[in-house]
Amino acid sequence: MELDSLAPGEFAPKTTYLNTASTGLLPARTVAAMNEAIAAAAAGRPTDMFGDVEAARAAYARLVEVPVRRVACGASVAVYAGLVATSLPEGSEVLVAEADFSSVVNPFHVRRDLKVRTAPLEGLAQAVRPGTALVAVSAVQSADGRIADLDAIRDAARAHGARTLVDVSQGAGWCPVDAGAFDYTVTVGFKWLTGPRGVAFFTVPDDLGELTPVFAGWVAGEHPWDSCYGPVEELAHSARRFDESPALFSYTGARHSLALLEELGIERVHAHNTALADRFRAGLAPLGYEAVAAPGSAIVSVPRLGHVQEELSRSGIELSNRAGNLRAAFHYYTSGQDVDRLLALLPAR
Repeated sequence: MELDSLAPGEFAPKTTYLNTASTGLLPARTVAAMNEAIAAAAAGRPTDMFGDVEAARAAYARLVEVPVRRVACGASVAVYAGLVATSLPEGSEVLVAEADFSSVVNPFHVRRDLKVRTAPLEGLAQAVRPGTALVAVSAVQSADGRIADLDAIRDAARAHGARTLVDVSQGAGWCPVDAGAFDYTVTVGFKWLTGPRGVAFFTVPDDLGELTPVFAGWVAGEHPWDSCYGPVEELAHSARRFDESPALFSYTGARHSLALLEELGIERVHAHNTALADRFRAGLAPLGYEAVAAPGSAIVSVPRLGHVQEELSRSGIELSNRAGNLRAAFHYYTSGQDVDRLLALLPAR
């Protein structure tokens, strides 16, 4: 059965684009909204882009199934991982996965007074122990698409009184995410959420996670426009106290990208993406290749084949070379024809 793009009217790539794990394509509606906002700003009649921030916040809250008061809006994963790192008492043990994405793990390493312990992804839940304060992990590994056993990690963390930080940057947008199952989640918006760079979302517990909003500025006030001068007298009573001053044009675009995802439905996108990934995995075997074992992932990585990435790019197929792997990422604008074209250009072993 042919698998067509789920939103052909929104995308017209000039390449066979299989690189969403690096950067997602922008929908036409997102580009139009950003162009309109830029033109309005240039004309001295700016649109209500702060309203766009709130619309994006609400859409993301629906996507990951948490109340909107638990969502903060920022710009990067590393900033929010750093916020969590800053909150930990001296000597706290942080458990991370081997070779996880640096933005998730490095903020804990740079605090020399923390004890950072590393374990294989598949054994992360078993590595949680008494005294572990936090488990930080990517839901889907950037380098090869492996999916963490988040249920087991959450249960082990709870059993030992540890909090959890899950980076869902490689999952949110194609894989159902229940952010309420974890203390903290974070994601960028420019990958599977198909938004512009400059957007990130951070979710916190109902008690706000005992975090100190060390970078709070005026936008973190309960009444932002009354918080512009001097110390902020009243921080927001919600996760908005952890907002960074927003990249407004990016959030204007993100609002519309999230709206498209809501229209399509994550379950439908998940089924589409994983079917394409399975089609690619099946087509590798006759060529003599075997992908990294990552069942159910929309990311497929082929070991020791990363060197062909540049040649494929010259042929009009966009993928990534990650840790020596050829990494393909399949999203809702990808079709079965895209998969077949990639397979046809791979050299047989």
